[in-house]
Amino acid sequence: MSSGRFIEVPSRMLPADTLERLLAEFVTRQGYDTTDTGEGERGWIGEVRAQLERGELLIVHDLQTELTEVMTLEQWRAFGRQVADDEEEGD
Repeated sequence: MSSGRFIEVPSRMLPADTLERLLAEFVTRQGYDTTDTGEGERGWIGEVRAQLERGELLIVHDLQTELTEVMTLEQWRAFGRQVADDEEEGD
């Protein structure tokens, strides 16, 4: 993977409203049933925030596309392999 293209963003570096929106987007994208927690989307956002604090999730910024994503460690590893494969094909 190209060094310097992707950076991990510590959640404490983000304004609270930005972090909240990122987590809400992650919950929506992952297809969480927002009725499961009894608190709707806010409940899942709290669960996801706890996962982030435990290091089970990462916030990653792509300097090339200027997109910021919340990813599971598994997604990050799979994404890293895909990017590395794409870069090898381009060489």
